[in-house]
Amino acid sequence: MRIRSQVGSCDSVDTLKRNLPNGRTLLGALVVLSLVTVLPGAARAQIDYRNLDDDRPTVTEDAYPVERYAFEFLAPYRFERTVGGGALHLSVPEVAYGFARNAQVGLKLPFATIREAPDLAGQSGASQSGLAGIVVFGLYNFNTEGPLLPAFALRTDVNFGVGALGGRGTRVAVKAIATRSWGSTRLHLNVARGLGSEASLGPVDPLSRWSYGAAIDRTLFRRSLLLIGEIYARQPIADAATEVNAGVGVRYQWRTATVFDFGIARRLRRDLGPDVALTLGLSHAFALSGLMPRGR
Repeated sequence: MRIRSQVGSCDSVDTLKRNLPNGRTLLGALVVLSLVTVLPGAARAQIDYRNLDDDRPTVTEDAYPVERYAFEFLAPYRFERTVGGGALHLSVPEVAYGFARNAQVGLKLPFATIREAPDLAGQSGASQSGLAGIVVFGLYNFNTEGPLLPAFALRTDVNFGVGALGGRGTRVAVKAIATRSWGSTRLHLNVARGLGSEASLGPVDPLSRWSYGAAIDRTLFRRSLLLIGEIYARQPIADAATEVNAGVGVRYQWRTATVFDFGIARRLRRDLGPDVALTLGLSHAFALSGLMPRGR
């Protein structure tokens, strides 16, 4: 997710305090995280803490969908401070469903608050809040890893430009994903292409024109903790400069069906990308008995 507005500079402590999440934002995030652990009528299912989800805790994802007939609910929160001193607060509740073997579909509802940098007189910058589009997606894994070939998947996202920060029109992104394992270590490669009109994009754009990413992860501490490092590049729109960022993250399996994650990223080019980006999230897997196949 990228802020498409330009902001000025800011170095004061007071400004940094204004950029931090306020109490209402934090309370909302805690409520969402609490709800996913008490979903009524759900049969809990196993979740693999090694699964790298899109943007959680790093941008790069792996080639595997959720289990067949399983749901996965994700509740992430992301904070970005831009080069000029502006800030982005972003929450993207997401649900994915393994509707068939090696295939999943899902829905994202990105909510964002953008705060621009203070002016030269030190006055607080303007802010905008609201829904930043509605995203539906699907992923299909063509093969699991073999002696020669990596796991390979294709993913398609469709963003409908609705909401105060969603712009207008519809955009599509297609992503190729490959994953290769060597014992406790895995390598992931992602390449994505965005399609559709760029004339009426909102200030928060979930689908870049081009993006490339590579990540390495390794399992630690008796197969309950995953450490991830990545580097990725993206061009938001045609003829725009390409930002290059690096990030690290961890995923920890707290309970059988619940995983926490945390990530931090920073720009590698001087004037492009976030000064700092922090991601905190929770994912919870469950199944509904009515959707499970019945034995004969």
